[in-house]
Amino acid sequence: MPPDLEPLRQHFAEHLYLLTLHASDRAVQRGIRSREIEAAIARGEVIEDYPDDKYGPSCLILGTTEDGRVLHIQVSYPPPVKVITVYEPTPEEWEADWKTRKSHE
Repeated sequence: MPPDLEPLRQHFAEHLYLLTLHASDRAVQRGIRSREIEAAIARGEVIEDYPDDKYGPSCLILGTTEDGRVLHIQVSYPPPVKVITVYEPTPEEWEADWKTRKSHE
């Protein structure tokens, strides 16, 4: 069962989250701003849940920025809320709905 997004959204709305070094590096490389991450979380939905992730429980959120930019954001469950990685999904890896991974068999 996916996590309740409301606590995560609240943390982002109040700027009570951290970017891991990896996420910070990736955001800079990909030109993704914090406000875009916050907007995507506010509009987002959980598309994958990782309750047993090696770094702690987390989920992958699909969201869009105010400009319509599609982002995938992996976020740890609170507390604390951390952005683990952030990227724009690609058609090579994801179906057109951006929710379903393509199988590479």
